[in-house]
Amino acid sequence: MRNDLPPELEKVREKAWRAIGPVKPVDDATQAEQQFLFNAKRTNAGRKLPPQHLVYLALVELLGFRDLGRFEKLAWSIPVDFNGCAFLIEHRKFGVGVFAADPEKEEGDARTIVTHVHKLVKAAKPFFDWLAAKAVEDSAVNVTNKSASLFDRLEFLRASYRAKADQAIAQKDERSVTEGINSSGGSWQSISYPAYRLKAEARWLGLSAIEAFFSWTEHVLIHVGILRGTLITADAVAQSAEADWPTKFKLVFDLADPHSKALYDDLLIVRKELRNFVAHGSFGKQGEAFDFHSSAGPVPVLLPDRLGGRGFAFGQISSFEIENSLVTIDRFIAHLWDGPRAPAKIYVQDYELPLIMTMARDGSYAKAMASIEEMTVFAGYLAGEMDNAANMDW
Repeated sequence: MRNDLPPELEKVREKAWRAIGPVKPVDDATQAEQQFLFNAKRTNAGRKLPPQHLVYLALVELLGFRDLGRFEKLAWSIPVDFNGCAFLIEHRKFGVGVFAADPEKEEGDARTIVTHVHKLVKAAKPFFDWLAAKAVEDSAVNVTNKSASLFDRLEFLRASYRAKADQAIAQKDERSVTEGINSSGGSWQSISYPAYRLKAEARWLGLSAIEAFFSWTEHVLIHVGILRGTLITADAVAQSAEADWPTKFKLVFDLADPHSKALYDDLLIVRKELRNFVAHGSFGKQGEAFDFHSSAGPVPVLLPDRLGGRGFAFGQISSFEIENSLVTIDRFIAHLWDGPRAPAKIYVQDYELPLIMTMARDGSYAKAMASIEEMTVFAGYLAGEMDNAANMDW
């Protein structure tokens, strides 16, 4: 049981005890068969318990129920007393549940236990919020890593774009002719060119690929920043997650390096002229939303640039090649995983491991980032430990 609760949470603990009602810790008067701990079976009612971590934190951390500890395929086991009889609330490999000596006879009691646990979890919400805030304050957190999944999306869209563009080229000379008779008895003919539609579809896929690239980099740059020691606290990670893309880029790259600076400038052009065109309503690649009337016909007008201080301005539409943008993206990816950043790829992309902030502070990541060999051993060991934990192979 936590003894470091602030005074205002003591009332939450009192409310939690009222919520748990007749469910209490076992004592010498609790009735249980001799082999109850090993023979107890899952009840159907127990399948409707709240998520396992909420159950454990409320019962053990807040109220002080006893956890009997780990066993094979068992993460934790909490014996409880309900009307003088013993039950187990356990997190086994196939989920959290309520376990009884005779589930058929005790199903009703198990259902009542589940109802009170739900009331307990609801009453304990301020305690959960306090625990979360304290963990973030102490940087005792893991940062979720979805880098490999986001990169897979980018690769899929990029490959789909190129396949569609190749198809458009292969069918550039094809045409489809449709003929018929109209209501007046006259004949009509319609000619279409499949390549036009294929080009449009290729462009949509290309735009989506570029969107996917920036989504991936918004995520992966923070993770590489943690591994390289630029971010070592949960608060710094939270602030960086809310920062703009240029700020995230600078977590990983030194703009004094000419290659990094050139890529940075090129990607900013891609982001402004193409990505923002899609993200902000597709008015125009450069912000043109109006055509003003003139003796020469319609002339594009650029929308105001809030960052640059530009008002409405005379515009000129320029072409922007998706393929060039994707080539720039390929150059960036190669540069990201080059040199001192190469070990990060093993951890972030190949294994897609969560970033553990305590390891950022204690030097574990700094040691692993020393070489590809160090990171390979480190990431492999960590992945193995996580697999064992997931399988409850203690």
